[in-house]
Amino acid sequence: MTRASASEAIEIEGERALCDASGALYFPGLALLAVSDLHLEKGAAFARRRQLIPPYDTATTLARLAQVIAAYDPRIVVSLGDSFHDSAGAALMPDIFRAQLSALIAGRDWFWIAGNHDPDAPEGIQGESVAEIAIGPLVFRHEPSCGSAPGEIAGHLHPGARLVARGRSVRRRCFAGDGRRMIMPAFGAYTGMLNVLDRAYAGLFDPGGLFACMLGRQRVYKVTGSALRPG
Repeated sequence: MTRASASEAIEIEGERALCDASGALYFPGLALLAVSDLHLEKGAAFARRRQLIPPYDTATTLARLAQVIAAYDPRIVVSLGDSFHDSAGAALMPDIFRAQLSALIAGRDWFWIAGNHDPDAPEGIQGESVAEIAIGPLVFRHEPSCGSAPGEIAGHLHPGARLVARGRSVRRRCFAGDGRRMIMPAFGAYTGMLNVLDRAYAGLFDPGGLFACMLGRQRVYKVTGSALRPG
């Protein structure tokens, strides 16, 4: 299966984008790849608080990020906040992961958007740290704005969608949009999801234009808002 067949083409404020099955968003006209909520070093952060979970999240997330960067070879990468699970994550990241991340950053314009988990610049990591950034008709930020925000690409809410068909319920991470703005799924290995019909999304989308691009194992499935179910 090719990368193109594993993605769903959409438009946001007239800018063509590919919703990739990995959870990354690629804009061919801008040569820009966006990812959100990597939550790198989450397992290590839990361990520091004596809450032990398997410490494999950073390796898994970086491997997936390397695959999608190799596939699209973007000139610009924007990480939409909560890139690290806490402010200590970058400074304490093991050297092997630091080297892998540095190799991905090399030769690209890389922007770290400040998130609620990581409001400060990642210590010792290349790239430019910003509160938000406007590129073409788009504005990239961590938390979605209240009300109308044409061209906004945000994360933070970890959107997911649920379908019910033939007596079976299916829940998947998803891209949530309406053609004007997009809220991206969490890319990190140890991240959950919040149904796009939850009250947290109230007022963010045009109800008649809402769609979800649900992440399958090998491809993306675009679903209209009317087909979605709560829960």
